[in-house]
Amino acid sequence: MLSRRVWHPCSYWCTTHLLPFELHGKTVGKHQYHSAATIPSQAQVVICGGGVVGNSIAYHLTLEGWKDVVVLDQATIGSGTSHNGSGVLGLFKPILERQIITHSVNLIKGLEQKGHQLGFRRCGSLNLARTRERAVSLKRRIAYTRAAGLDCEWLDRHEILRMHPYLYSGDLEGGVWVPDDAVANPASVCQTLAHLAAAQGATYVENCAVQRLFTNEVPHSLVTPKVTHIETSQGIINCEYFVNAAGMWGRSLGEKSSPKVRVPAFPAEHFYLCTKPTMEALDALPVVRDYDSHMFCLTRGQQFIIGAFEHQAKPVFYEGIPLDWKERLQGDEKHFQSVKEDAEHRLPLLKNIEYQSLINAPDNFTPDGKWILGETPEIDNYFVAVGMNGNCLQGAGGVGKAIAEWIIYGTPLMAMLPFDVRRFIDLHNNRRYLKERTKEVVGRHYDILYPHQCEYRYARKLRCSPMYSEQEARGAVFGTRMGFERPLYFDTSHTRGDPSAQMPPGTFRKPEFLDFVREEYHACKEGVGVIDLSSFTKMEITTAGSQVVDAMQRLCSNDVNIPVGGVVHTGMQNEQGGYENDCLLIRKSDNCFLMLAPTFQQTRIMDWMRRQITADASVSISDVTSMYTVLSVLGPKSKEMLSLMCNTELTFLGYTAKEVNIAYASGVHVLSFTHTGEPGYTLIIPSEYTLHVYGQLMKMGHDYGIRNVGMITMRFLRVEKFIPFWAEELDSNTTPFEVGRGYKVKLNKDYFIGKAALMKQYNTGIQRRLVHFTLDDAFDFETDIWPWGGEPIYRNNEYVGNITSTAYGFTLGKMVCLGFVKRRDAYVTPEFVLENAQYEIDIAGRRVKAYASLLSPKLPVVQMDKITSYRPKIRGIVTHK
Repeated sequence: MLSRRVWHPCSYWCTTHLLPFELHGKTVGKHQYHSAATIPSQAQVVICGGGVVGNSIAYHLTLEGWKDVVVLDQATIGSGTSHNGSGVLGLFKPILERQIITHSVNLIKGLEQKGHQLGFRRCGSLNLARTRERAVSLKRRIAYTRAAGLDCEWLDRHEILRMHPYLYSGDLEGGVWVPDDAVANPASVCQTLAHLAAAQGATYVENCAVQRLFTNEVPHSLVTPKVTHIETSQGIINCEYFVNAAGMWGRSLGEKSSPKVRVPAFPAEHFYLCTKPTMEALDALPVVRDYDSHMFCLTRGQQFIIGAFEHQAKPVFYEGIPLDWKERLQGDEKHFQSVKEDAEHRLPLLKNIEYQSLINAPDNFTPDGKWILGETPEIDNYFVAVGMNGNCLQGAGGVGKAIAEWIIYGTPLMAMLPFDVRRFIDLHNNRRYLKERTKEVVGRHYDILYPHQCEYRYARKLRCSPMYSEQEARGAVFGTRMGFERPLYFDTSHTRGDPSAQMPPGTFRKPEFLDFVREEYHACKEGVGVIDLSSFTKMEITTAGSQVVDAMQRLCSNDVNIPVGGVVHTGMQNEQGGYENDCLLIRKSDNCFLMLAPTFQQTRIMDWMRRQITADASVSISDVTSMYTVLSVLGPKSKEMLSLMCNTELTFLGYTAKEVNIAYASGVHVLSFTHTGEPGYTLIIPSEYTLHVYGQLMKMGHDYGIRNVGMITMRFLRVEKFIPFWAEELDSNTTPFEVGRGYKVKLNKDYFIGKAALMKQYNTGIQRRLVHFTLDDAFDFETDIWPWGGEPIYRNNEYVGNITSTAYGFTLGKMVCLGFVKRRDAYVTPEFVLENAQYEIDIAGRRVKAYASLLSPKLPVVQMDKITSYRPKIRGIVTHK
């Protein structure tokens, strides 16, 4: 056994571990760690990054029998940031994240039980609430995590003190006890996974930097290039798969290929303060998270370790990470002083204990605080696993398993949509953007994130529609999606020239902006509403001949063989029948479709379509998102109003589109379709005409009661009408039959992707179903805590699913929720959903009676043709023949 000192800046981790190998080009036991003279020339998988994530991927690949795996590290194994984390394994997380962390916990626990000394101990955690709003936030999380199987409970301040006698609890509302939370030694886990991966066949090469990644890229080809080989400081390795698990270096590594790969993660300084050893062992104490002070505290041996996800973080290494990065880091006592004071307030005994020097241990953070995982859209067989957001150990085990499965089976075996690398576009990888966003994304891990009310402060106003300034002057309160500024609602108390309207403080109860949303809602029901949908993804799919129809018929589950000028709403399914896209197709010509898809899909659906379309199909897909503005003009008076602005008859037969002139603008596509189910039109406007058309709409619409309408109102309209949302109800694991859209699936088509799976489901049945719920009149929307999504659903006192989307139904006069009812061992039939079923929704610990329906409610609709005709006297309106 050779003794090796494992580096970590904090002395309590700098203990000498006995390892069965040395990673310095020496042979120990049966494992060879190669020097420059013996670097492999060929590998099935090359993993760049010998940290805990890279080692976990190697471990899981070799565990499944993939032995031809090479792990490279530019220095030595585990010498990056893998040892920097707190070692906390926290399960009190959203369901998809918790599934991955649960595997990490089980993996580390299992290895510890086999004799590996990983410092694993299940100490539990206390998650504290200093304010009533924090208490509501934690109780909401208890409701959905406990229903899904996590053991957790609410404690009052006295019970908290019994769990941790050193805490001051006099100012607490309470807290959550999670007994299964654990801690482990990140350094030991990192080294052990490397040892086991090597024992299972992986090859490790140290002091080997990747200098360039090569592909079979063909200039101007529509086919996504594939990894062929890499050039390193020790030679060339031909490979089939490449995994970027380079941590802080992940972004710069992504730039060392052609085409470049987006890896939008940026390092921030991350501080730890360790006490000197006390006179007693502290291992029995739980982890403490004091969210309202952005501080956490754990114990190891005889020491306390204090860390933070500070409200205002410090990005680091703006111009790239230097070779001597460890030596350049210094503790910032002034920056950490408030965290230290909060820690001493919560644990008063710290005032009497000496501290070691403040540790600056940076880590990688992503623009939205979620991991970046999956196969990249730029290069086939190039996978990314970076962005651990201040705790690399927590997700490493599950991430390693997920990436290994993705490589082996060609598709993820668990839901990965929130972490998919394809959720980004180029702007997210901009260094200045990342620097600004990182300042706040660190602290958001501990912030109360009120649904639909907590927008980012930094790196804003990047993608704006041509109407942005005018909307801002009219009181728009903006949110951001894919970097695009979108009006959430309009503050009608705002006057032109005032400072920009702002979102009021967040709440879990009735939001302060509800009256503005109500006015917008009624404008859409009774007059005219205008919704800016410019952020929607827009693609043009073309071929030289008419083979575009055959190509799209294969991708779409609906029948898209429509005449020129036709419009069809369709899903694109995967082989399991789940949604890869929910889109609107407009047949512009014999050889061209224009596609409107959800904002989040801009990168993801382009990548998916390119992978499905063969090279011999000669199909061209162009992203035209920035070329057009999309306005939804809806309401019973919209037809008459628009008719005054163009000389084209706006009566449509079914879902069709016409190219018309509106005012002085030409080439505007008008669709007889709205995304809210209200009567009206969708206008697709060339961007250069947008401001003119918008100005004319607002001027002409004055006498029709026209209102600007935001995305929150659009949500309310859709939820009330039982229209599902992408990434909330629709995702890769959800089929059309499960959301009531079976009528949009044409099983009589010759073939489309997913047909076999959907045919089987059609014949056998479904095991979950999207249901429309209205809350009982006992729920007081004025004062009670609202459901916002994620709440568990109980049927006859049995947990059967979760709420996905919610809104207040202004016509129904009730709170409306959409959610899935599911069964594990039986099919969900209409009888199961509706008969002999009493439903309750758990809202922050209070169960509220709910009524289920599988149909859209019958709401009164004023048809456009029923409006009495009149021509308003508005000057300055122009029409163009």
